[in-house]
Amino acid sequence: MKAQEFNDGRRAHTTKLAVTAMSAMAAETVTFPIDLIKTRLQLHGESLFSSRRTSAVRVVSEILRNDGVLGLYKGLSPAIIRHMFYTPIRIVNYEFLRNFLVPADHTLSLSSKAIIGGISGVIAQVVASPADLVKVRMQADSRMVSQGLQPRYCGPFDAFNKIIRTEGVRGLWKGVLPNIQRAFLVNMGELACYDHAKRFVIDNNIANDNIYAHTLSSIMSGLSATTLSCPADVIKTRMMNQAADNQGNCKYKNSYDCLVKTIRVEGLKALWKGFFPTWARLGPWQFVFWVSYEKFRQIAGLSSF
Repeated sequence: MKAQEFNDGRRAHTTKLAVTAMSAMAAETVTFPIDLIKTRLQLHGESLFSSRRTSAVRVVSEILRNDGVLGLYKGLSPAIIRHMFYTPIRIVNYEFLRNFLVPADHTLSLSSKAIIGGISGVIAQVVASPADLVKVRMQADSRMVSQGLQPRYCGPFDAFNKIIRTEGVRGLWKGVLPNIQRAFLVNMGELACYDHAKRFVIDNNIANDNIYAHTLSSIMSGLSATTLSCPADVIKTRMMNQAADNQGNCKYKNSYDCLVKTIRVEGLKALWKGFFPTWARLGPWQFVFWVSYEKFRQIAGLSSF
C-alpha cells in the first residue's frame, strides 16, 4: 500500500514537472522578443555609443534593420534550456512547500506565501543561472553587431565553451548574487500574488476556477512581480553581460558596485529601465503560462494549482 502511494506520488510529481516545463517553454517562445527589447533597454547607457535617448520602438527598428525578424529571437535557445529547469523547480517546490505547511486548504497568509515563493525562486535560479548568463550575453551580442562590433559568440554552445575557457566554470555563475536577489523578489511577487489573487477571486465569487480567474490573477501577479524585481533585474543584466578584458578586469566589482555606479551615472530612475517592456512581457508570459499550465494539469488529471 505504501509502495503504491509512493509510486503514485512520484508519477504525479513527474507529471507536474513535465507540464510546467511545457507551459514555460510556450510562454517563453511567445514573449521572448519583448524580453530581448527589455534587455537592450537595460544595457543602454553602458556603451560609449549610447549618448542619445532610446526607446522600445527604436530598439525594435534597429533589430529588424540589422538582423531581420529572426533577430528578435536571438538567444531563445538558452532561454528555453533555462526554463526547462528554472520554472519546474520553482513552481513544484512552491506547491510542495505550500501544501506541506497547509495540506488541507489554502489558508496560508500572503506573507508566508511570499517567503516560500522567494525561497523556491532562489533554489531554481541557482540551478538555471548558467543558461540565464548565456541568454543575456547572446542578447547583448546582437546589440554589438548593430554598433559595427564583432559578436562574441556563434551560438549557445559556443558561448558555454568560451565562458568556461576564458572565465572558468565559476564564470557560468557570474552575476548569481543579483540573479538570486531578482529571483527571490520576482517569485515573491509572482507566485504569492497569483496564488493569493486566484483564491480571492474564487472565494469572493468573482469567477470560478477557470480562465477568467487565471487571467485576472496573472495580471495582478505580473504587475507586482515587475515592480519588485525591476531594479534587481537591471543590476543582474549588467553584471551578467560584462566580460573580463585582456587584463582580467571587469567594469563592476560586485552587484553593490554596479548599483552605485548605475545610480551615480544615470540616476535612480535607471533602476526601472525597461519597466514597461518587462511588464509587457510578464503579463503575456504569465497569461500564457498559467492558463496553459492549469489546462495541462486538468488534462493530466491533476488538481488545480
